[in-house]
Amino acid sequence: MEKITYPLLCYKLTEEATLGILVGTTYQLVAPDVAKLKQAFTKQLQQQYKKHNDYPYINIRSPKLKILDISIRPTYRTANSSFPLTSSLEIPTPCIYGPSDGGEFECHLPLLDQRFVYYESKQFKTLATYIATLLLNRETPEKLHRYLVYQTPILETVELKVNVNRSKSFNWEYNQTNNLKVLPSLAEEFPYNKSILKKLSATPDVAWELEKEVDLIVQKIVQQSANILVVGKRGVGKSTVLKQAFKKIAAQVRKKQLNYTFWNLMAQRLTASTKYLGEWQEKCELLVEELKLVNGILWVQDIIQLIQTGGQGAEDSVAAFLLPFLQQGQLQIIGELSIAELDSLRRLLPGFTDLFQIVTIAELSEERTQIVLQKFSEFSARNLKTSIDQDALQLSYRLLARYYPYESFPGKAINFLGTCITAAKAKELTNIDKEHLLEIFINQTGLPALFLKDDILLNQLDLQQHFSNNIIGQPNVIQVLTNVVKIFKAGLNNPYKPIQTLLFTGPTGVGKTASAKALAEYFFGKGQKKFPLIRIDMSEFQHPGMIYRFIGSNREVGKLVQAVREKPFSVLLLDEAEKADPSIFDALLSILDEGMLTDAYGRVTSFRNTIIILTTNIGANNRASIGFNSTESEDQKYLSELGKFFRPEFINRLDNILVFNPLDKEAINAICSKELKELNQREGFIKRGIQLEYDSSLIAFLGEVGFDKRYGARPLQRAINTQVINPMANWLLEHPRIKNTTLKLSYEQRLIVIPL
Repeated sequence: MEKITYPLLCYKLTEEATLGILVGTTYQLVAPDVAKLKQAFTKQLQQQYKKHNDYPYINIRSPKLKILDISIRPTYRTANSSFPLTSSLEIPTPCIYGPSDGGEFECHLPLLDQRFVYYESKQFKTLATYIATLLLNRETPEKLHRYLVYQTPILETVELKVNVNRSKSFNWEYNQTNNLKVLPSLAEEFPYNKSILKKLSATPDVAWELEKEVDLIVQKIVQQSANILVVGKRGVGKSTVLKQAFKKIAAQVRKKQLNYTFWNLMAQRLTASTKYLGEWQEKCELLVEELKLVNGILWVQDIIQLIQTGGQGAEDSVAAFLLPFLQQGQLQIIGELSIAELDSLRRLLPGFTDLFQIVTIAELSEERTQIVLQKFSEFSARNLKTSIDQDALQLSYRLLARYYPYESFPGKAINFLGTCITAAKAKELTNIDKEHLLEIFINQTGLPALFLKDDILLNQLDLQQHFSNNIIGQPNVIQVLTNVVKIFKAGLNNPYKPIQTLLFTGPTGVGKTASAKALAEYFFGKGQKKFPLIRIDMSEFQHPGMIYRFIGSNREVGKLVQAVREKPFSVLLLDEAEKADPSIFDALLSILDEGMLTDAYGRVTSFRNTIIILTTNIGANNRASIGFNSTESEDQKYLSELGKFFRPEFINRLDNILVFNPLDKEAINAICSKELKELNQREGFIKRGIQLEYDSSLIAFLGEVGFDKRYGARPLQRAINTQVINPMANWLLEHPRIKNTTLKLSYEQRLIVIPL
């Protein structure tokens, strides 16, 4: 048997009433005197021990009592401001402290329902004063005055005899986990159980090269009971540092030295299934109560969601609702966010961030990142049975540094290598070399090996041929687009802007969209499942209020942002730009200049791996259509018209303005030949083994009926459908047995001739 000693703090209320607070538990009783208190507490502890085979664990030996006089200036607070009183109060704050089993020291603040651990005896007064001041500053003036009613307490002890061989946990409240209703439905306890771990990535949660940050987080949680905001760029390791800190504390929990639990919350769950007014507020209140039962700390990875969830704005959001609980010390939150999100949080809900301590995590240097990659490689070989070649590690760093400048090391490297390992396991490979890694990168980005490997030289004839085959009648455009490729291949493009920003102007139907498609196919068409062209019709955004549909507002993601997040490596084609409201172009300025778009909540969307193309017909009415040879003066007329429509600061952010020429008859016929050749790829012809060839008379006829002075070559597809596809469909149905042959179509006497 062993005796567990509990400190008992006793306050004389009246001659016949004494208040007792049993330190280390949630029990408070009022009895006639100290003897009756000790008797009642002993009986209660014994009953609970007998019933539950458990007792509240307290890790303090030879406890002492110290009264600290804490100077506090009472303050009335609202959601947006504070109103301090003119004079301060001296609040007598009892502290129960002493050494613990683990070699450190422990201190309890019974009136404030807090405890902390410290490692040197000389730290006691400083830490106790700091924490008590922090907690008392959160109290209302009314509650502060209630503390003054208490007389000077005395310290007694209560003993409980227990069998140390019987199982015990650190407190009864923790055993109530199975009875929780709201908390497990809204959050997952961390460390996660095995069923959740199976669904997660195989990459380790090890904070390599960030051990100091881990220790700092542990210190703030254990010693200061602080609310913490971990701030840093995407990929610096915020989540990993927190997970490592939580695991470190959990190890002490298992040794019965600490009593914390951690719960990972997604803010959207609070309102996801609510049906009636006030339901999510009720959930929040129950969440706070159940967290108290298990001494739980709320971990919110995307804490900016707390001000986006709940009401219509930040002032009636979940964050605003939880604010009083944080001020009163009834809730402890640890969150993650970027620097931009922190600025937005401060602006939208100022009082919220004031209750948190900020821990900033900077991006690792190249040298330290290389150390992390080497440790990850060793982990993979040892635990995942998949080795990574040194050349592959170096290649991954180079590729990610160049093509993912908007994310940070080491996170982007660990995530990418984790993807490579998963793909290798699917193919039953035990080694990842440069070729395998390159294949995965191409599949993710669509970038050809030409851009990714320095030893592959650019074949300028092939480059010219690609654009010449797809862009007809626009030699000046082909020259500019091939230069875009050459600059990117040489690595001379600005990595902190979009790859290229272009404005295509000219008559309709002359190849502007076809040029964008050709550029998308060449740059990003090698691995992606979807064609890497994002086409947005800007005529949908003609009114000022529609800017929110374009870039997003509040909780709604705009069409532009959603499309680029789905295809970060793509050509972004903003068609008929002149039809959009002018406010749209103001929003585009930062995108063209910095390649980034930050919304009101600090969420960033990167455009740095896109080629942005705007198309317009401004000035086209001033030029002739067919048979016109472009001159510099005429191009200048186009530029003059553009200058009248777009503001100078917008025009100056464009890398190039391309004027498309009207198409002559030769170009129209060339486009017609190209479209006709592509018919051979249609399923009906392939199944029958039929190849189509075309007489020059048919091409000339289609070029004539498929061209319009106003719409250029745009009606050509309709002409081919009417004059070729429809007759061919009827002919194939009438001749089902004809297969594996070549048919040469011609045009005679206003009819398409199909030879038998």
